[in-house]
Amino acid sequence: MTGETPYRVVIVGGGSAGWLTACVLAARRPGLAITLVESPDIPTIGVGEGTWPTMRETLANIGISESEFLVACDAAFKQGSRFDGWVTGEAGDSYLHPFTLPPAGDTAALLHAWAAMAPGMPFAAAMTAQAAACARDLAPRQRTMPDYGGALNYAYHFDAGKFARLLGRHATQRLGVTHIAADVVATQGAPNGDIEALVLGDGRTLAADLFIDCTGQAARLIGGHCGVAWIDRSTVSFNDRALAAQVPVLPGSPVASQTIGTAHRAGWIWDIALPTRRGIGCVYSSRFMADDEADAVLRAHVAAHVSGVDVAALSPRKLSFATGHRARFWQGNVVAVGLSAGFIEPLEASAIVLIELSARALAEALPASPAVMAVQAKRFNDQFRTRWERIIAFLKLHYVLSQRSEPYWLAQRDPATIPERLAEDLVLWREQPPSARDFPLHDEMFPAASQHYILYGMGYGLPLPPPAPAITAAAARIAEVQERARRITAALPDNRSYLAAIAAQAA
Repeated sequence: MTGETPYRVVIVGGGSAGWLTACVLAARRPGLAITLVESPDIPTIGVGEGTWPTMRETLANIGISESEFLVACDAAFKQGSRFDGWVTGEAGDSYLHPFTLPPAGDTAALLHAWAAMAPGMPFAAAMTAQAAACARDLAPRQRTMPDYGGALNYAYHFDAGKFARLLGRHATQRLGVTHIAADVVATQGAPNGDIEALVLGDGRTLAADLFIDCTGQAARLIGGHCGVAWIDRSTVSFNDRALAAQVPVLPGSPVASQTIGTAHRAGWIWDIALPTRRGIGCVYSSRFMADDEADAVLRAHVAAHVSGVDVAALSPRKLSFATGHRARFWQGNVVAVGLSAGFIEPLEASAIVLIELSARALAEALPASPAVMAVQAKRFNDQFRTRWERIIAFLKLHYVLSQRSEPYWLAQRDPATIPERLAEDLVLWREQPPSARDFPLHDEMFPAASQHYILYGMGYGLPLPPPAPAITAAAARIAEVQERARRITAALPDNRSYLAAIAAQAA
């Protein structure tokens, strides 16, 4: 690369993966020449997506205002995930994984103080005021606060199709990304296995220094051209199907502050609230449930949880997905981002945050000369292989602590299906709670606090107690959380009112 010859990046495929990657690269590395090519015949369909709080920083960095994003994407606030029926399936079986950390200090002391002073209070409710906000469908911020700032940590729910279209407009109109609507019909390879150029349907060729594969499960570049192997993880993560429906809501109905995951006999149901509808989907394992059974489970859930809906009129969309990831994510001059890199069920919304982290890592690595490319690729692969192992273990944690007795849930607890590191962690955590020593990765997706909310939300045994003075000090911190919960719930607006006011202002 010289001052006269910009480093060329070609992204193949649009959707959330392609356009988010384009925006992050263009915003963070304005010297790159970025082109996104996507088929004009493949529409982006939104079923309702969830994100992590990292999305706030991402949107701010690429230059999209929060109000523009909320209105354009039919978005709402997400403050965590609630899990109903995952432990026993009985009435009242529910716990929350919020985005706000527990009080600082000795975790073991906090746990024993909680057990002593409020044994009937759910773990999350004892540890953060966010639980009270979620229970009341409150927004995490007031409208007078600056963009992306809040009284509580938060992410978003949004319409994925609208999100991709917003990013596309932003990338091409404000960030200088070139968009080509065309089919990629072939690749032209180099002697070393790299891609020299893409061949488009109209006969044009498109050359680049780096190609980013955002072609979804087709993985046309990383799999088709590079031949990178797929690592199947279905022996750990069983779910491979979903039925997704867009469910209308009554005007003025509450907008939930968290994703709700409701367990059923062979999987779980997601429920994502947007201002104009709810995205509801039944996730299941085809080994344990037939498609027509999943359809019945989905419709029964909608009938029981959404008012005024004709469930017979719903037209759920069937999604089939392979469970696993690539052996390598960067091969030669090709990088896989999004579904082309891998997919594990949509539990805990790991898909979009992986896109964000991949795009950020690429922005830091580029431009890379041919000599440096292999080094960057190795480090990228090492980092993201670790991330995938972390994701798989964290999602499995939700299942191995269940006490449900259906065949699916019993199979999930089979020791042969539990990753070795997770099995070791569960032994260790009997004596000492998860800590930063267990999760030292930079930008850890699911740090120790996330493990705490799952473990103790699901009734995991307490670790060894610390000295009594430490427990007394921890009890004072829990009391402070309860006082903050009272103050914050009195000050925050409800989600419906907040989002309606933003929409009216933009009209």
